[in-house]
Amino acid sequence: MKLSDVVAQAGLAGYAEIALILFFLVFVAVMVRTWRPSRRDELEAQRLLPLEPDSPAPPREGASR
Repeated sequence: MKLSDVVAQAGLAGYAEIALILFFLVFVAVMVRTWRPSRRDELEAQRLLPLEPDSPAPPREGASR
């Protein structure tokens, strides 16, 4: 008996379909959450975050320069 025969008889095809449905639902949920108009201000602030000037980090204790 080959491994392919064992896997074919195990009936695992349903798990792939369930995984695809779960992935699709999570993808849709992320897209809905991201593109809601109420999040526009928050996303705009995050978009500009890399362009803000850095504030100097406070010196750590015990660090010598």
